[in-house]
Amino acid sequence: MKKVLKAILYLILVIVLFFAGLIITAIITDYKPSETVEVFKSENSNMVSDTLKFNIVNWNIGYCGLDASMDFFYDGGTHVRPPEENVKKNLTAVINYLKNQENIDFFLLQEVDKKSKRSYRINQFDTLQNTFPAYHSFFGKNYDVFFVPTPPTEPYGKVVSGLMTLSKYAPSEVIRHQFPGNYDFPTGLFMLDRCFLVSRIPVSNGKQLLMINTHNSAYDDGNLRSGQMKYLKQFLSDEYAKGNYIVIAGDWNQCPPGLKTEIPGFKFDNEDYMPIDENFMPADWKWVYQNNIPTNRRVIAPYDKATTLTTVIDAFLISPNIENTAIENINLEFEHSDHQPIKASFKLK
Repeated sequence: MKKVLKAILYLILVIVLFFAGLIITAIITDYKPSETVEVFKSENSNMVSDTLKFNIVNWNIGYCGLDASMDFFYDGGTHVRPPEENVKKNLTAVINYLKNQENIDFFLLQEVDKKSKRSYRINQFDTLQNTFPAYHSFFGKNYDVFFVPTPPTEPYGKVVSGLMTLSKYAPSEVIRHQFPGNYDFPTGLFMLDRCFLVSRIPVSNGKQLLMINTHNSAYDDGNLRSGQMKYLKQFLSDEYAKGNYIVIAGDWNQCPPGLKTEIPGFKFDNEDYMPIDENFMPADWKWVYQNNIPTNRRVIAPYDKATTLTTVIDAFLISPNIENTAIENINLEFEHSDHQPIKASFKLK
């Protein structure tokens, strides 16, 4: 009996020491970026015309691990990651889609992995950068955790991931801006450090074109997103007051204002409908999106058009001195990501 009791106590001690060591290591290695981080700076930037016309593709590529066959444990599914061949196939498909787009000036991508267990440590940023050598490529890290311990039966492991901006024009500066707030301890040690990535391009009239790539919080009750939106609003207002031109796009993890709660031919996600406040920005700012094709699906189960809940949470927001001339949600049937690309055209005015 004493031997059994000792064995049990020993096992408990080992478990306690393991988790204590995990937390201590997580604290030591915790990624703690400052509010602003200079990603790039150059005096050899391009200057664009104050009548510039430009095209953008925005896409959360889901680290090429959330294709139509996948469900995801964090959303109520059972799978942690797909087979390696699926990740490679999805990355190839993403690259082929982007390569087939004509006259795109900017690609704004989210969930691009650099060295993550979930994507078999494939450096997706390097692969994309090498695929598009004519573009200037920049990375804004928003996830850097040495070991995510959940689920305990198959830990998520190491993650390094973030935002990627590809620009035909050489910016004068690229800055990573840290969103305020995080989850409580110790959960926050293993979660994303949300940010937005600002590329500044000089304009011939002395102003700047700000191309902003964002990925706002998910998996919270709205408090984190509320703080992020307040911070973002102040930043946008300050920059527009200087006369700058602003485009912001990404995965907002909330619906744009005015979105209709139905998408013909798809099952709309009314269970998690969280629209952005219509008064987030003044009325002369414009949200650019389409209501006819969903941009995001639930990943509680593999994709089934008849039953999967879908919504629109990927969109553009433009300042009053920019005109939108075209917008299109691209229906790829969620084949290679749990998000779908959106493509738009703009011009300075």
